[in-house]
Amino acid sequence: MPHVTFIHGIANKPPKEKLLEDWNDSLIDGGLDLVSSGVTTSMVHWADVMYPEPEESGGGYESVDAGLGTESSDDDDMEWATDLPPDEQAFVNSLRERLRFDKDSPDGDEFVPPAPPEPGSAEEAIAFEAVPLPWFIKRRVMKRLLKDVYYYLFNKDFPHATDGNVIKVQDYIRDLFVKQLQEDARQNSGGAHVVVSHSMGTVISYDCLKYVDDCPPVTGYMTVGSPLGLSEVHDNFPGYDKRDAFPGTKVASSWINVYDRLDPVAFDSRLANDYQKSGEKAIHDQKVRNEGAWRHSSWKYFGQETLCNHLRTLLDL
Repeated sequence: MPHVTFIHGIANKPPKEKLLEDWNDSLIDGGLDLVSSGVTTSMVHWADVMYPEPEESGGGYESVDAGLGTESSDDDDMEWATDLPPDEQAFVNSLRERLRFDKDSPDGDEFVPPAPPEPGSAEEAIAFEAVPLPWFIKRRVMKRLLKDVYYYLFNKDFPHATDGNVIKVQDYIRDLFVKQLQEDARQNSGGAHVVVSHSMGTVISYDCLKYVDDCPPVTGYMTVGSPLGLSEVHDNFPGYDKRDAFPGTKVASSWINVYDRLDPVAFDSRLANDYQKSGEKAIHDQKVRNEGAWRHSSWKYFGQETLCNHLRTLLDL
C-alpha cells in the first residue's frame, strides 16, 4: 500500500492529527485525494519542541491577517544569538544578513513592499522590496527560521516546551523522524513510500535521509518551500560536497523540489545544482505560483495541481 510521510516546517502548528487532516484536505483542493486513492499518511510533528500549546486549526497559523500566529513577544528575543562560539556566531551573522530582518523598513512596520520586477528582467533576483509581506510579520517569521535552523544544525540544548527537559534538538528531532519512517515502513511494505517535507521540515528530512544510517530508504522525496538552497544551510551539513549531495542510498527514485519565487523561506529556490548525484543534476525543480502575500503557506502549495501531479507520479498512482 502506498504511503506518504509528511513533516512540517517553521513556527507553531495545530495538533498532529489535525495538521495531517489539513494537509490531506489541501491536496484534495489540488486534485489528489490520497485516502480515496488508497494511500495512507502520517505526520512527523515536532512543533511541541518549541511551543507548549498547539495552534488552532483554521486560525492564524498560516494567515497573514492574523499575523501567521506570531506574538509580539516573539519579535523581541534574540538574546540566544549572543556570545556564541566563533563558528556558530559566524553562521548566525551570515544568515541574519541574508534574511535581512535587521534592516529598517522604508516606511514603518506596516510597510508592504511593492511587487517585484517581471521574471527575466535584470532585477529579477529577490531583494528586500520584493517580499510582499508587512515588515513586522516578515521580521518575526525570518527570526523563527534562523532560530530553528541554528538549533537544529548545531544540535543545541533546548528545554522541551511541553515538559522542560533539556534535549539536543537535532538528536531529538532526528529520532522522531527516523522512528516514524521505520513504523511507516513496517506497516506499509510493498507500495511506494514518499516523504513530503515543507519548510524547515526539508532540512530535517534531508539531514536524516543523507546522514542517519538507521533511517529507512524511501521511494521518492518531495521538498516544498525549502531553505536548503541557502549556502549557510548546506555548507553546515557534514562533509557537504554538491557533486555528491543527493541522498542516493536512501531515495530510490526521484527528488522533486517545489517552490514559489516569492516564498521568502525558499530564498535560494532551485536545488538541482546544490544537491547533485555523481556530479550530475538529479533534482526536478518545479516552480509554482501561490496566491496572496504569504507564498510560503503549506496549504497553498499543496493545493497546486502541479504539485499533486508530481506526488501522484512519485506514488505510482
